[in-house]
Amino acid sequence: MGSMALRAGATRLFVLALSVVGWLAPAAAAEDRRTEISALTARIEALPERSRLLFDLTGLPPVTAYPVANPPRIIVDLPQVLFRMEANAGLSPGDKLIKSYRYGIFAPGRSRVVIDLTGPAKILKADSEVAPGGPRLVIELAPTSAAYFAATAAEEARRQPADPAPPPPPVAAKPSTDKPMVVIDPGHGGVDMGATGRHGELEKDVVLEFARALRHKIEAGGRARVLLTRDHDMFLPLAERVRIARENNASLFVSVHADTLAAAHVEGATVYTVSERASDAEAARMAEKENLADQAAGLESKADADEVGDILFELTRRETRSYSRQFSHSLISFWKEVGALNKNPNRSAGFVVLKAFDVPSVLLELGYLSSDKDLARLTSQDWRERAAQKTAEAVDVFISERSREARAPADNPSGGARPQ
Repeated sequence: MGSMALRAGATRLFVLALSVVGWLAPAAAAEDRRTEISALTARIEALPERSRLLFDLTGLPPVTAYPVANPPRIIVDLPQVLFRMEANAGLSPGDKLIKSYRYGIFAPGRSRVVIDLTGPAKILKADSEVAPGGPRLVIELAPTSAAYFAATAAEEARRQPADPAPPPPPVAAKPSTDKPMVVIDPGHGGVDMGATGRHGELEKDVVLEFARALRHKIEAGGRARVLLTRDHDMFLPLAERVRIARENNASLFVSVHADTLAAAHVEGATVYTVSERASDAEAARMAEKENLADQAAGLESKADADEVGDILFELTRRETRSYSRQFSHSLISFWKEVGALNKNPNRSAGFVVLKAFDVPSVLLELGYLSSDKDLARLTSQDWRERAAQKTAEAVDVFISERSREARAPADNPSGGARPQ
Protein backbone atom coordinates (compact mmCIF):
# COMPACT_ATOMS: atom_id res chain seq x y z
CA MET A 1 0.00 0.00 0.00
CA GLY A 2 2.79 2.38 0.87
CA SER A 3 4.46 1.98 -2.53
CA MET A 4 1.12 2.45 -4.30
CA ALA A 5 0.51 5.65 -2.35
CA LEU A 6 3.98 6.88 -3.25
CA ARG A 7 3.40 6.15 -6.93
CA ALA A 8 0.02 7.93 -6.82
CA GLY A 9 1.60 10.92 -5.11
CA ALA A 10 4.37 11.02 -7.69
CA THR A 11 1.82 10.88 -10.50
CA ARG A 12 -0.12 13.81 -9.00
CA LEU A 13 3.10 15.81 -8.73
CA PHE A 14 4.02 15.01 -12.34
CA VAL A 15 0.58 16.11 -13.58
CA LEU A 16 0.83 19.27 -11.49
CA ALA A 17 4.29 19.99 -12.96
CA LEU A 18 2.95 19.55 -16.50
CA SER A 19 0.11 21.96 -15.80
CA VAL A 20 2.53 24.54 -14.40
CA VAL A 21 4.77 24.22 -17.46
CA GLY A 22 1.74 24.52 -19.73
CA TRP A 23 0.69 27.65 -17.87
CA LEU A 24 4.19 29.17 -17.92
CA ALA A 25 4.91 28.56 -21.63
CA PRO A 26 2.38 31.10 -22.97
CA ALA A 27 3.46 33.52 -20.27
CA ALA A 28 7.11 33.14 -21.34
CA ALA A 29 6.16 33.65 -24.98
CA ALA A 30 4.18 36.74 -24.04
CA GLU A 31 7.18 38.01 -22.08
CA ASP A 32 9.40 37.51 -25.15
CA ARG A 33 6.95 39.54 -27.22
CA ARG A 34 6.94 42.28 -24.61
CA THR A 35 10.74 42.50 -24.62
CA GLU A 36 10.93 42.63 -28.44
CA ILE A 37 11.89 46.17 -29.41
CA SER A 38 10.48 47.95 -32.46
CA ALA A 39 11.32 51.30 -34.04
CA LEU A 40 8.08 53.01 -35.03
CA THR A 41 9.14 56.34 -36.53
CA ALA A 42 12.33 58.19 -37.42
CA ARG A 43 13.03 61.87 -37.96
CA ILE A 44 15.82 64.44 -38.09
CA GLU A 45 15.85 67.60 -36.02
CA ALA A 46 18.13 70.23 -37.58
CA LEU A 47 19.34 72.44 -34.73
CA PRO A 48 21.47 75.59 -35.10
CA GLU A 49 24.82 73.92 -34.39
CA ARG A 50 24.06 70.22 -34.49
CA SER A 51 21.82 67.55 -35.98
CA ARG A 52 19.72 65.08 -34.07
CA LEU A 53 18.41 61.78 -35.42
CA LEU A 54 15.54 60.30 -33.41
CA PHE A 55 13.87 56.90 -33.49
CA ASP A 56 10.72 56.32 -31.45
CA LEU A 57 11.04 52.88 -29.86
CA THR A 58 9.04 50.43 -27.77
CA GLY A 59 11.96 49.70 -25.44
CA LEU A 60 15.39 50.85 -24.30
CA PRO A 61 18.18 48.91 -26.05
CA PRO A 62 21.89 49.35 -25.31
CA VAL A 63 23.64 51.48 -27.93
CA THR A 64 27.16 51.53 -29.36
CA ALA A 65 28.11 54.32 -31.79
CA TYR A 66 31.39 55.20 -33.48
CA PRO A 67 32.71 57.02 -36.57
CA VAL A 68 34.06 55.32 -39.68
CA ALA A 69 36.13 57.06 -42.35
CA ASN A 70 36.29 56.59 -46.11
CA PRO A 71 33.55 57.66 -46.61
CA PRO A 72 32.63 59.51 -43.41
CA ARG A 73 29.85 57.69 -41.59
CA ILE A 74 28.51 57.10 -38.10
CA ILE A 75 27.74 53.48 -37.19
CA VAL A 76 25.13 52.76 -34.50
CA ASP A 77 24.93 49.14 -33.35
CA LEU A 78 21.96 47.76 -31.45
CA PRO A 79 20.56 44.41 -30.42
CA GLN A 80 17.90 43.24 -32.85
CA VAL A 81 15.31 45.95 -33.44
CA LEU A 82 12.36 45.63 -35.80
CA PHE A 83 12.19 48.77 -37.96
CA ARG A 84 8.56 49.41 -38.86
CA MET A 85 8.88 52.81 -40.57
CA GLU A 86 8.20 53.82 -44.14
CA ALA A 87 10.91 52.70 -46.54
CA ASN A 88 11.89 56.29 -47.39
CA ALA A 89 12.34 57.30 -43.76
CA GLY A 90 16.08 57.42 -44.38
CA LEU A 91 15.92 60.33 -46.79
CA SER A 92 17.06 63.61 -45.24
CA PRO A 93 17.13 66.37 -47.85
CA GLY A 94 18.43 69.67 -46.64
CA ASP A 95 20.16 68.64 -43.42
CA LYS A 96 23.59 70.25 -43.14
CA LEU A 97 25.31 67.24 -41.55
CA ILE A 98 23.27 64.08 -42.22
CA LYS A 99 23.21 63.21 -45.91
CA SER A 100 21.12 60.04 -45.48
CA TYR A 101 20.72 57.10 -43.16
CA ARG A 102 19.57 53.51 -43.35
CA TYR A 103 18.75 50.78 -40.91
CA GLY A 104 18.02 47.09 -40.67
CA ILE A 105 19.29 43.68 -39.59
CA PHE A 106 23.07 43.43 -39.77
CA ALA A 107 23.53 39.93 -38.35
CA PRO A 108 21.45 37.47 -36.33
CA GLY A 109 20.48 39.27 -33.14
CA ARG A 110 22.05 42.55 -34.30
CA SER A 111 20.63 45.64 -35.96
CA ARG A 112 22.49 48.64 -37.30
CA VAL A 113 21.90 52.26 -38.26
CA VAL A 114 24.36 53.71 -40.79
CA ILE A 115 24.47 57.51 -41.08
CA ASP A 116 26.11 59.03 -44.16
CA LEU A 117 27.66 62.41 -43.37
CA THR A 118 28.11 65.50 -45.50
CA GLY A 119 31.37 66.15 -43.64
CA PRO A 120 33.29 65.25 -40.47
CA ALA A 121 31.19 65.06 -37.31
CA LYS A 122 31.59 64.18 -33.66
CA ILE A 123 29.09 62.22 -31.60
CA LEU A 124 27.60 64.35 -28.84
CA LYS A 125 25.14 61.69 -27.75
CA ALA A 126 24.09 58.19 -28.78
CA ASP A 127 21.78 56.51 -26.33
CA SER A 128 18.26 55.29 -25.67
CA GLU A 129 16.20 57.28 -23.21
CA VAL A 130 12.72 57.72 -21.85
CA ALA A 131 11.05 60.83 -23.30
CA PRO A 132 7.56 62.24 -22.63
CA GLY A 133 6.31 60.37 -25.69
CA GLY A 134 7.96 57.10 -24.68
CA PRO A 135 11.31 55.38 -25.26
CA ARG A 136 13.51 56.70 -28.06
CA LEU A 137 16.96 56.39 -29.59
CA VAL A 138 18.84 59.70 -29.81
CA ILE A 139 21.92 60.25 -32.00
CA GLU A 140 23.17 63.81 -31.73
CA LEU A 141 26.00 65.02 -33.96
CA ALA A 142 27.94 68.23 -34.41
CA PRO A 143 30.42 69.37 -37.06
CA THR A 144 34.10 68.92 -36.26
CA SER A 145 37.46 69.22 -37.98
CA ALA A 146 38.65 66.68 -40.51
CA ALA A 147 41.73 66.01 -38.37
CA TYR A 148 39.67 65.29 -35.25
CA PHE A 149 37.29 63.03 -37.16
CA ALA A 150 40.11 61.06 -38.77
CA ALA A 151 41.92 60.62 -35.44
CA THR A 152 38.72 59.52 -33.67
CA ALA A 153 37.81 57.08 -36.44
CA ALA A 154 41.32 55.60 -36.37
CA GLU A 155 41.21 55.21 -32.59
CA GLU A 156 37.78 53.59 -32.72
CA ALA A 157 39.00 51.22 -35.45
CA ARG A 158 41.71 50.05 -33.06
CA ARG A 159 39.34 49.74 -30.11
CA GLN A 160 36.37 48.22 -31.86
CA PRO A 161 36.65 44.53 -32.66
CA ALA A 162 36.64 43.85 -36.37
CA ASP A 163 33.10 43.57 -37.60
CA PRO A 164 32.35 39.87 -37.50
CA ALA A 165 30.90 38.76 -40.78
CA PRO A 166 27.32 37.62 -40.29
CA PRO A 167 27.28 33.84 -39.94
CA PRO A 168 26.88 32.38 -43.41
CA PRO A 169 23.75 30.44 -44.29
CA PRO A 170 24.21 26.73 -43.73
CA VAL A 171 25.93 24.88 -46.53
CA ALA A 172 23.47 22.68 -48.37
CA ALA A 173 23.46 19.07 -47.28
CA LYS A 174 25.08 16.61 -49.64
CA PRO A 175 22.36 15.50 -52.03
CA SER A 176 21.06 11.98 -52.35
CA THR A 177 21.14 12.50 -56.12
CA ASP A 178 23.75 13.89 -58.48
CA LYS A 179 21.64 16.89 -59.50
CA PRO A 180 23.76 20.02 -60.04
CA MET A 181 23.43 23.00 -57.72
CA VAL A 182 22.16 26.43 -58.83
CA VAL A 183 22.81 29.27 -56.37
CA ILE A 184 20.47 32.26 -56.61
CA ASP A 185 21.65 35.43 -54.92
CA PRO A 186 18.99 38.05 -54.04
CA GLY A 187 21.05 41.25 -53.90
CA HIS A 188 21.34 43.49 -50.84
CA GLY A 189 19.33 42.72 -47.68
CA GLY A 190 19.08 43.81 -44.07
CA VAL A 191 20.70 47.18 -43.42
CA ASP A 192 21.76 47.28 -47.09
CA MET A 193 18.43 48.24 -48.64
CA GLY A 194 19.64 48.67 -52.21
CA ALA A 195 17.69 50.96 -54.53
CA THR A 196 14.37 52.53 -53.57
CA GLY A 197 11.34 53.10 -55.82
CA ARG A 198 9.40 56.33 -55.83
CA HIS A 199 6.62 54.80 -53.72
CA GLY A 200 8.96 53.22 -51.18
CA GLU A 201 9.54 49.91 -52.95
CA LEU A 202 12.84 48.38 -51.83
CA GLU A 203 15.20 46.54 -54.14
CA LYS A 204 16.08 44.03 -51.42
CA ASP A 205 12.41 42.98 -51.15
CA VAL A 206 11.68 42.93 -54.89
CA VAL A 207 14.64 40.71 -55.73
CA LEU A 208 13.96 38.32 -52.84
CA GLU A 209 10.42 37.72 -54.10
CA PHE A 210 11.75 37.03 -57.59
CA ALA A 211 14.47 34.71 -56.26
CA ARG A 212 11.90 32.67 -54.34
CA ALA A 213 9.72 32.37 -57.45
CA LEU A 214 12.75 31.36 -59.54
CA ARG A 215 13.76 28.71 -57.01
CA HIS A 216 10.28 27.19 -57.20
CA LYS A 217 10.34 27.12 -61.02
CA ILE A 218 13.79 25.52 -61.22
CA GLU A 219 12.99 22.91 -58.60
CA ALA A 220 9.71 22.10 -60.34
CA GLY A 221 11.72 21.28 -63.47
CA GLY A 222 13.47 18.55 -61.52
CA ARG A 223 16.87 18.96 -63.17
CA ALA A 224 18.73 20.95 -60.49
CA ARG A 225 18.81 21.75 -56.80
CA VAL A 226 18.58 25.39 -55.71
CA LEU A 227 20.11 27.31 -52.81
CA LEU A 228 19.37 30.97 -52.03
CA THR A 229 22.22 32.95 -50.50
CA ARG A 230 19.56 34.54 -48.31
CA ASP A 231 15.94 33.51 -47.83
CA HIS A 232 14.90 36.41 -45.62
CA ASP A 233 15.81 40.03 -44.91
CA MET A 234 19.43 39.76 -43.81
CA PHE A 235 22.71 41.43 -44.70
CA LEU A 236 25.34 39.32 -46.44
CA PRO A 237 28.78 40.61 -47.53
CA LEU A 238 29.72 40.20 -51.18
CA ALA A 239 32.52 37.76 -50.43
CA GLU A 240 30.12 35.53 -48.49
CA ARG A 241 27.81 35.28 -51.50
CA VAL A 242 30.70 34.07 -53.64
CA ARG A 243 31.86 31.69 -50.90
CA ILE A 244 28.40 30.08 -50.68
CA ALA A 245 28.45 29.36 -54.42
CA ARG A 246 31.95 27.89 -54.38
CA GLU A 247 31.55 25.81 -51.22
CA ASN A 248 28.37 24.27 -52.63
CA ASN A 249 30.13 23.42 -55.91
CA ALA A 250 27.56 25.48 -57.80
CA SER A 251 27.14 24.82 -61.50
CA LEU A 252 25.62 28.28 -61.93
CA PHE A 253 25.36 31.47 -59.85
CA VAL A 254 22.67 34.08 -60.60
CA SER A 255 22.71 37.37 -58.68
CA VAL A 256 19.40 39.26 -58.92
CA HIS A 257 19.09 43.07 -58.75
CA ALA A 258 16.76 45.97 -59.61
CA ASP A 259 18.49 49.36 -59.81
CA THR A 260 17.37 52.96 -60.20
CA LEU A 261 18.51 55.57 -62.71
CA ALA A 262 18.18 59.33 -62.95
CA ALA A 263 16.73 58.84 -66.45
CA ALA A 264 13.23 57.58 -65.67
CA HIS A 265 12.56 56.60 -69.29
CA VAL A 266 15.23 53.85 -69.28
CA GLU A 267 13.66 50.44 -68.77
CA GLY A 268 14.15 46.73 -69.30
CA ALA A 269 16.24 43.83 -68.06
CA THR A 270 20.00 43.53 -68.48
CA VAL A 271 22.31 40.53 -67.99
CA TYR A 272 25.88 41.23 -66.84
CA THR A 273 28.95 39.01 -66.84
CA VAL A 274 32.34 39.75 -65.29
CA SER A 275 35.20 41.38 -67.17
CA GLU A 276 38.28 43.42 -66.31
CA ARG A 277 37.16 46.23 -68.61
CA ALA A 278 33.54 47.37 -68.58
CA SER A 279 31.62 47.02 -71.83
CA ASP A 280 30.33 50.61 -71.51
CA ALA A 281 30.00 53.52 -69.10
CA GLU A 282 26.65 52.36 -67.70
CA ALA A 283 28.06 48.90 -66.93
CA ALA A 284 31.03 50.52 -65.18
CA ARG A 285 28.68 52.70 -63.11
CA MET A 286 26.55 49.71 -62.19
CA ALA A 287 29.54 47.64 -61.07
CA GLU A 288 31.00 50.50 -59.05
CA LYS A 289 27.67 50.97 -57.27
CA GLU A 290 27.09 47.28 -56.54
CA ASN A 291 30.68 46.79 -55.36
CA LEU A 292 29.99 49.32 -52.58
CA ALA A 293 27.25 47.15 -51.05
CA ASP A 294 29.42 46.27 -48.05
CA GLN A 295 29.99 49.96 -47.41
CA ALA A 296 26.23 50.49 -47.31
CA ALA A 297 26.14 48.22 -44.27
CA GLY A 298 28.94 50.15 -42.57
CA LEU A 299 31.84 47.82 -43.36
CA GLU A 300 35.18 49.32 -44.28
CA SER A 301 36.21 49.14 -47.91
CA LYS A 302 38.88 46.57 -48.67
CA ALA A 303 40.97 46.30 -51.76
CA ASP A 304 40.30 43.18 -53.78
CA ALA A 305 43.01 40.60 -53.28
CA ASP A 306 44.35 39.54 -56.63
CA GLU A 307 43.90 35.85 -57.19
CA VAL A 308 47.17 34.29 -58.21
CA GLY A 309 47.09 30.88 -59.82
CA ASP A 310 48.91 28.54 -62.12
CA ILE A 311 48.06 27.73 -65.70
CA LEU A 312 45.23 25.42 -64.59
CA PHE A 313 43.66 28.30 -62.63
CA GLU A 314 43.84 30.57 -65.67
CA LEU A 315 42.38 27.94 -67.98
CA THR A 316 39.54 27.27 -65.53
CA ARG A 317 38.76 30.96 -65.18
CA ARG A 318 38.78 31.45 -68.94
CA GLU A 319 36.47 28.50 -69.44
CA THR A 320 34.18 29.64 -66.62
CA ARG A 321 33.80 33.06 -68.17
CA SER A 322 33.02 31.46 -71.52
CA TYR A 323 30.22 29.46 -69.89
CA SER A 324 28.97 32.63 -68.17
CA ARG A 325 28.69 34.39 -71.54
CA GLN A 326 26.90 31.39 -73.03
CA PHE A 327 24.31 31.44 -70.28
CA SER A 328 23.95 35.22 -70.59
CA HIS A 329 23.10 34.94 -74.30
CA SER A 330 20.66 32.11 -73.62
CA LEU A 331 18.95 33.99 -70.79
CA ILE A 332 18.51 37.07 -72.98
CA SER A 333 16.92 34.99 -75.74
CA PHE A 334 14.41 33.48 -73.29
CA TRP A 335 13.61 36.91 -71.80
CA LYS A 336 12.62 38.16 -75.25
CA GLU A 337 9.48 36.08 -74.81
CA VAL A 338 8.67 37.91 -71.58
CA GLY A 339 9.48 41.28 -73.13
CA ALA A 340 10.98 44.25 -71.31
CA LEU A 341 14.63 43.91 -72.32
CA ASN A 342 16.96 46.87 -72.10
CA LYS A 343 18.06 48.30 -75.45
CA ASN A 344 21.55 46.99 -74.60
CA PRO A 345 20.81 43.85 -72.56
CA ASN A 346 24.21 42.12 -72.80
CA ARG A 347 26.90 43.90 -70.77
CA SER A 348 29.96 43.19 -68.63
CA ALA A 349 32.04 44.82 -65.90
CA GLY A 350 34.13 44.02 -62.84
CA PHE A 351 31.43 42.91 -60.41
CA VAL A 352 32.94 41.49 -57.22
CA VAL A 353 30.03 39.09 -56.77
CA LEU A 354 30.71 37.48 -60.16
CA LYS A 355 34.42 36.81 -59.64
CA ALA A 356 34.38 33.13 -58.63
CA PHE A 357 36.96 31.70 -61.02
CA ASP A 358 35.27 28.28 -61.19
CA VAL A 359 31.51 29.08 -61.07
CA PRO A 360 29.72 30.43 -64.16
CA SER A 361 28.07 33.60 -62.89
CA VAL A 362 25.74 36.32 -64.15
CA LEU A 363 24.03 39.33 -62.64
CA LEU A 364 20.42 39.69 -63.75
CA GLU A 365 19.14 43.26 -63.56
CA LEU A 366 15.37 42.69 -63.60
CA GLY A 367 14.63 46.29 -64.49
CA TYR A 368 14.67 49.74 -62.95
CA LEU A 369 12.60 50.86 -59.97
CA SER A 370 12.91 54.38 -61.41
CA SER A 371 10.87 53.39 -64.50
CA ASP A 372 7.08 53.38 -64.12
CA LYS A 373 6.80 50.56 -66.67
CA ASP A 374 9.43 48.42 -64.98
CA LEU A 375 8.04 49.16 -61.53
CA ALA A 376 4.60 47.95 -62.60
CA ARG A 377 6.16 44.74 -63.89
CA LEU A 378 8.44 44.16 -60.91
CA THR A 379 5.57 44.47 -58.44
CA SER A 380 3.20 42.26 -60.47
CA GLN A 381 2.95 38.67 -59.29
CA ASP A 382 1.76 37.54 -62.73
CA TRP A 383 4.78 39.10 -64.48
CA ARG A 384 7.13 37.77 -61.81
CA GLU A 385 5.85 34.22 -62.34
CA ARG A 386 6.23 34.45 -66.13
CA ALA A 387 9.69 36.02 -65.93
CA ALA A 388 10.82 33.44 -63.37
CA GLN A 389 9.54 30.67 -65.64
CA LYS A 390 11.55 31.90 -68.63
CA THR A 391 14.64 32.31 -66.45
CA ALA A 392 14.18 28.76 -65.16
CA GLU A 393 13.91 27.49 -68.74
CA ALA A 394 17.22 29.16 -69.59
CA VAL A 395 18.79 27.57 -66.51
CA ASP A 396 17.39 24.19 -67.54
CA VAL A 397 18.92 24.45 -71.01
CA PHE A 398 22.29 25.47 -69.55
CA ILE A 399 22.30 22.60 -67.04
CA SER A 400 21.28 20.12 -69.74
CA GLU A 401 24.08 21.18 -72.07
CA ARG A 402 26.68 21.04 -69.30
CA SER A 403 25.47 17.61 -68.21
CA ARG A 404 25.80 16.27 -71.75
CA GLU A 405 29.36 17.58 -71.93
CA ALA A 406 30.23 15.92 -68.63
CA ARG A 407 28.82 12.59 -69.80
CA ALA A 408 30.76 12.58 -73.08
CA PRO A 409 34.49 12.53 -72.21
CA ALA A 410 35.29 10.46 -75.28
CA ASP A 411 34.15 13.29 -77.52
CA ASN A 412 36.23 15.76 -75.56
CA PRO A 413 39.39 13.93 -74.40
CA SER A 414 41.01 17.11 -73.13
CA GLY A 415 38.21 17.54 -70.58
CA GLY A 416 37.28 21.19 -70.12
CA ALA A 417 33.83 21.02 -68.64
CA ARG A 418 33.76 21.54 -64.88
CA PRO A 419 32.30 18.44 -63.20
CA GLN A 420 28.66 18.80 -62.17
